[in-house]
Amino acid sequence: MSEKTSCSLADKISKWMEEQVRTAGAKGIVLGISGGLDSSVVAALSKMAMGDNALGLIMPCHSSPEAIEHALIVANSFGLNTETVDLDSAYDELLRVLPTTGAMARANIMPRLRMISLYYIANDRNYLVAGTGNKTEYMVGYFTKWGDGAVDIMPIADLYKRQVRELAKHLGIPNVIIEKPPTADLWPGQTDEGEMGITYDLLDAVLTGLEKDDVSAFDSGVVAKIKVRIAVTEHKRQPSPMFIVDNL
Repeated sequence: MSEKTSCSLADKISKWMEEQVRTAGAKGIVLGISGGLDSSVVAALSKMAMGDNALGLIMPCHSSPEAIEHALIVANSFGLNTETVDLDSAYDELLRVLPTTGAMARANIMPRLRMISLYYIANDRNYLVAGTGNKTEYMVGYFTKWGDGAVDIMPIADLYKRQVRELAKHLGIPNVIIEKPPTADLWPGQTDEGEMGITYDLLDAVLTGLEKDDVSAFDSGVVAKIKVRIAVTEHKRQPSPMFIVDNL
């Protein structure tokens, strides 16, 4: 992506975000900022779109100190207003009253608590919640249903991870954010690529090949696994099915 293309894309996305807010009769945008690449890009775009009516919500939930530090670095870099909601105690209390279960179900409480917090602020201020998911993750369902997948607008959901990284460079996202391994910070040492079992570069390439109906350059086993993942996560990308009463 050339510098000119990145500039045009950033301008188009920010204007689209502004239009979405105006059409909804809302006053601004709130998003969760984690110190990761995707949320940093959406933070910068939100500031472009809405100025002081953009709010970055920092929501630590037994998060690493680095995540909070990086979120603040990004906010300060772009002059983004922030508020912090510490979710440690809410998370701990839910685990205390809920039945004991597996690690993934416990981890998914975190993005769902963040969703509640974002919509609480959005409801109070008449803001829209901006999602921070990219196309790579969206296509394979790498997000929590009714967690980080529950948003009002999705500014970068049609950009592959590689495109988000290129846009980040154009926007001036600090290198420490761009270069660190992507992580949802769900547990110590967790990385997106480790959890998915594939690099973003390879996943981007295969998904692009599937869109073009040409995956001949890739290992058939890898392609098959990705196709299965797309299929089994389709429910995440669709509205909840509704039974229709017809001719009873």
